[in-house]
Amino acid sequence: MARGARSLRRGIRGVLGADAYEKYLEFHTAHHPGHEPLSEAEFWRDRTDRQDRNPQGRCC
Repeated sequence: MARGARSLRRGIRGVLGADAYEKYLEFHTAHHPGHEPLSEAEFWRDRTDRQDRNPQGRCC
């Protein structure tokens, strides 16, 4: 039961993009070892700024 709940939570976070920072850290660790990653606040600020500059699929 708990396993199913964790899987559901992980799926929802993936669909909503809430796991983007965790994915960024995994990518950064694999491709840029030795460089300090952005803090979570810096990551979300940068992501929002990039989306504002290039809105693509956003409706507003």
